[in-house]
Amino acid sequence: MSEASGNAVDYFIDRHLREGRGERLAFVDPHRSLTYAQLYEATCRFAAGLRAAGIERERRIALVMLDTVDFPVAFWGAIRAGVIPVPINTLLPADITGYILADSRAAALFISAPLLPALRPAARRVGRIVTSNPDGSASPFNAFLGGADETPAECSPDETAFWLYSSGSTGNPKGVRHVHSSLRATSDTYGRQVLGIQPDDRMFSAAKLFFAYGLGNSMTFPMAVGAATVLFPDRPTPDAVLATMRQHNPTMFGGVPTLYAGLLAHRELGVGAGSSRLRRCISAGEPLPEHIGKRWREVVGTDILDGIGSTEMLHIFLSNRPDDIRYGTTGKAVPGYDLRILDAGGDAADGEPGELVVRGPSAAEGYWNQRDKSRRTFRGEWTHTGDTYTRDADGYYRYCGRSDDMLKVGGIWVSPFEVEEALIGHPAVLEAAVVGHPDDDDLIKPKAFVVLQQSAAGADRAALATALRDHVKQQIGVWKYPRWLEFVDILPKTATGKIQRYKLRA
Repeated sequence: MSEASGNAVDYFIDRHLREGRGERLAFVDPHRSLTYAQLYEATCRFAAGLRAAGIERERRIALVMLDTVDFPVAFWGAIRAGVIPVPINTLLPADITGYILADSRAAALFISAPLLPALRPAARRVGRIVTSNPDGSASPFNAFLGGADETPAECSPDETAFWLYSSGSTGNPKGVRHVHSSLRATSDTYGRQVLGIQPDDRMFSAAKLFFAYGLGNSMTFPMAVGAATVLFPDRPTPDAVLATMRQHNPTMFGGVPTLYAGLLAHRELGVGAGSSRLRRCISAGEPLPEHIGKRWREVVGTDILDGIGSTEMLHIFLSNRPDDIRYGTTGKAVPGYDLRILDAGGDAADGEPGELVVRGPSAAEGYWNQRDKSRRTFRGEWTHTGDTYTRDADGYYRYCGRSDDMLKVGGIWVSPFEVEEALIGHPAVLEAAVVGHPDDDDLIKPKAFVVLQQSAAGADRAALATALRDHVKQQIGVWKYPRWLEFVDILPKTATGKIQRYKLRA
């Protein structure tokens, strides 16, 4: 086992064996577990299997894999070999997965066996398909592992290590290329200085490994310090999450606001959310409404650190911190990152909305085969997020919505998220989404789509609509209330849980 300074696998796996942490637990799923020594051996064997299969350095392999111990074996085994793993969202429609397989020119597809039947037509052009069984039983994945191969590929820290595909809420996903050094950059910044993860922590992230947020939660941050991760391959329903929390007693939990809202509505939620060791909860993927954070603290006894990251920046770069939480805001810049809010005239004044741009060590090197979009997003050292924010006089950043979602009502900017947050603050509302809609004079006004709590399912809809409009007026201003209010059973979302407002506008 030799040190390969530029290859990320050395820092996240091999270093732990050199420093005597090989027997520490790295991953546990419902059927199996891996220590760091076992993870080292398995990634060596996966790298050897790639070489034996003739898959050369810098080729891409696609991972359509559930969250089991096979995922980190494949991801880090590929990086060990200098091959580029491309995790793909397991919830995508088959045609979008087929697009990604073709766009990435994947040399092989590693896929959890239950997912293959639906994707077999989309994967027909991939030269090699290797299935793994989530329960760890004999599979082609096990047979693929070759003999031990201890030598990581020599890599530059600036060399591409892996790709992630953007969520593609308004078109085909974009391949985001990340370099080896970006992984450690996120653990040195957010993981160490905000999350404060320690070797004895145990992480459970409901956000999956194919998602940039979940990748950091479940691999980068715990592996940086030799901590353990609980992997859960199934859908993270409130029932399943609480059962996993009770079984494994994690100290840290990573979720998204929709899940936190669902858990708060669960009759069995209590102190620690089922874990006697829970000390920290984090949220990203979409902004956390203020009342959800405060209610979680009351019921569970732990604050939620709300932050924002992106596939392009790999993880969270703006966040609340354990000793500095202001619910309703996204907090302040993570140490190591610089932020600006830009309007048409340059840097926006405090309180004025503009596009959030970020500079930091984990920025991607660009999109694959998307030159124009790369130029628009990655401009010198600054990455343009497409999110509209304001910054208050105390330096806290507040989310207003996507730049193309902002509404101008009566000559005044209105944030859809602000209206949504006000609606969700009403006890009858579970979820809400707000979009612009033309009135009879073709002027844009807010329209709300509302999902009710089960307890309000039998309420008089007309009376409730009036009550919700009055509630918004009282909370955020009389001109911001939704002129139309439509009750729906579900909101359209991407596979990563983001509301697809363009479908509501249509």
